[in-house]
Amino acid sequence: MHYVYVLECVDGTYYTGYTTDVERRVAEHEAGEGAKYTRGRTPVELRHVERYETRSAAMSREHEIKSLSRRAKERLVTDPDADTD
Repeated sequence: MHYVYVLECVDGTYYTGYTTDVERRVAEHEAGEGAKYTRGRTPVELRHVERYETRSAAMSREHEIKSLSRRAKERLVTDPDADTD
C-alpha cells in the first residue's frame, strides 16, 4: 500500500508527504530524520491519511494536496469528505 499523509507542525503549518509506512514516517519526522521542512517544527501531529494501490496514484495525490491553498488543506484535515477545490 501507498499513503499520502498530512502533518500539522508545531508552528501551525501543514506538511504533506508520501510513504509506504505511515507510523515509521511520522516517527522519522518526530526524530528530526524526516523532511528538512519538519525539522525544527516538531512535534508534529498526523492530521490526514489517504491510501492508494499504486505509487503513481499516491504521488499524484500528494502533488495535488501540496498545491492546495491553506484554507483547502484546513478543510481536508477537518472534513476529509469536503470538496477541496
